[in-house]
Amino acid sequence: RSLTTAQDALADFVEADPGLTGRLHVIPASEAAASPAVPGTWSDAGLLPVPTSEVDLIPLANGRVLLAGGTGPAGAPLAATALFDPTADAWSSGPPLTTGRRRHTTTALADGRVLALGGRTATAPLASAEVFDPAAGTWTPVPVSMGTARYGHSATRLKDGRLLVAGGIGVRTGQEDGALASAELFDPATAAWATVAPMTEARTGHQAVLLRDGRVLVVGGALPTGRGRQHALAYCELYDPATRSWTPTGSLAQARKGHQATALPDGRVLVTGGDPVVAPDGTHDPHSLVGAELYDPDTGVWTAAADMPGGGRSNHRNLLLRSGTVLAIGGTGAPELTAGYRSVVGYSPTKDAWTTIGGLGLGRSALGAVELADDRVLVAGGVAAAGAAAGSLDAVQPADTGEVLIP
Repeated sequence: RSLTTAQDALADFVEADPGLTGRLHVIPASEAAASPAVPGTWSDAGLLPVPTSEVDLIPLANGRVLLAGGTGPAGAPLAATALFDPTADAWSSGPPLTTGRRRHTTTALADGRVLALGGRTATAPLASAEVFDPAAGTWTPVPVSMGTARYGHSATRLKDGRLLVAGGIGVRTGQEDGALASAELFDPATAAWATVAPMTEARTGHQAVLLRDGRVLVVGGALPTGRGRQHALAYCELYDPATRSWTPTGSLAQARKGHQATALPDGRVLVTGGDPVVAPDGTHDPHSLVGAELYDPDTGVWTAAADMPGGGRSNHRNLLLRSGTVLAIGGTGAPELTAGYRSVVGYSPTKDAWTTIGGLGLGRSALGAVELADDRVLVAGGVAAAGAAAGSLDAVQPADTGEVLIP
């Protein structure tokens, strides 16, 4: 009914029983309770204490989720941290990092602590690391730094609890900062570092995936070639913890940077998207990559997977759900690279098929994502807009919100 019709009906009702006038209250629509969340859609999950992008979301044993550091609105490294409470769908400020970091890694350790490693300040790469203890609510610097300062690297927790740190960008004497081939192992039990054999190819912005047999697969990435240019890599390699050595494995059909790689429940690895590159046949499509590939660790061979629906994307976030579905969330697309995508799609490894999921409320790339204990999916931060879309050619608009997907 219209508001007028409802008021007329109420007047007739009160005239029949005047005593009701002290017991009835008409609630305006603006004050009515919100509709229950609809499965398959995203709903608001509160404001972050500080807008940030290039972040990870780390689930803690107490049920909360940690976000630490990242890139601020002016491109500055952040020391701020935030904690998400799933019961209240709200963020609170956490204890700050001892050092502001961007393009670092944030990794959950086997004992429940979290390691923030490397990254860069406003001017230089970092070799330092610090550990967050959720029980104490404090960050403690690791007494010994990495052998090499680096950012844009990978940090992979091995089956024995140690961390393999590989590649990234570091300082080269008398030259621009360049890609690194070096690798190191961190032992959380002793807080000690050990140098291992370098990768066979220097790279940054690559993906590193722990395989079921304990080896680590490093996929693609970029080799900076100077003056802000980067060459995408198709070359992949494997690290064997038993021998602490690297060996080549099958190369991607398509060189990729700005991509994602996800270990599947059946042991294969799914790679999706990436920045535009020159194809093997010499042609160049200026749009982000729409294709996906699957790696079989038994054969070391990559094969084509179904293309993502809705076009290509890069700087998105892949998330393997407990159901076995892989979500590809947000991202952005070349040639503009100015606006974050709202698009979310899900991949079924058993069917080699994609489905479209409800879109984000705010388009974002370089975001954090995690599956919560109640099966909801939380995303936070990211780049909502860049360049002209954010107000000027050099501007970046990091997101200051979170969202949750109702399963």
